[in-house]
This record gives sequence, structure tokens and C-alpha cells, in this order.
Amino acid sequence: MTFVSTWIPMLVGTIAIAFTIVVHSGALIANIHLVRRERRLGHLGAGFWVDLRLVFVAMMLALAAHLIEIGVWALLFMRSGEFQAFGIAFYHSAMNYTTLGYGDIVMSPAWRLLGPLEAMDGLLMAGVSTAMIFAVILRLVETRFPDLRR
Repeated sequence: MTFVSTWIPMLVGTIAIAFTIVVHSGALIANIHLVRRERRLGHLGAGFWVDLRLVFVAMMLALAAHLIEIGVWALLFMRSGEFQAFGIAFYHSAMNYTTLGYGDIVMSPAWRLLGPLEAMDGLLMAGVSTAMIFAVILRLVETRFPDLRR
């Protein structure tokens, strides 16, 4: 592989990953503020429907972050000249990010390394989302059922 096909995509991909970390941190911070607010108002653990609403919002914040991150990668693919239309770039990005990888669209050799980088990014961000949602659920369980506290 040449310098361009290895190091330039690595640098560009690393910058995209850094941006997705910032986006996901925003979702994480929003969830923390939501849980703190609901606790302060006495809503945390108040009942099934209230708890369901909190879990729903936590999950939607995570989903929104993922969709934004897929869009960022799609814009990067367009900027690198791989795709002309955002819809196709977004589709390809979603295939990489979720590691579904149909393989029906393949990037040029010069930028192909971005695919695995985005897949790793998607795996890491999915892990962060799982931890974030788990933390919300754990807080709800501990608040609602004092006998389950540590």
C-alpha cells in the first residue's frame, strides 16, 4: 500500500473518530443531566411509565448520536470523492458503522481503509451507548428497589 492509501485515510479516519467521540459525549452528558433532573424532581423510580419514559429518552439520545455519526462519516466519504449523493454515502456509512457490510458498494482502494475504521468506531460507540443505557437502568432499579442497592 502506498502512503496515501494507508496514512492519509488513517489520519482522516482518526479525525472522524474523534468527532464521533465528541458527539457521543454530548449524548452521555444529556443523559446524565436528564437523570439528575428527574432525581431532583422526585420522578426517578416513581413508577413503570415514568421509568419507561426515561429509558426511552436515553435510547433515543443514543440513537440520535449514532445517526449523526453515520452522517458525519457519509459527509467524509463525499468529501473524499467516493460518493456524489448523500443518500448513497449515508447507506454505505450505515453498512460500515453497524458492521452489517453487505458489500454491494465498495470504495476505491485509496480510501477503502475508512470502512474498517468506521466499523471499529461503530463498535466502540455501540459499547458506549450500551453502558450509558445500562447506567440509566441501574439508577432506576436502585432508586425504585432499595433492597437492590449495593
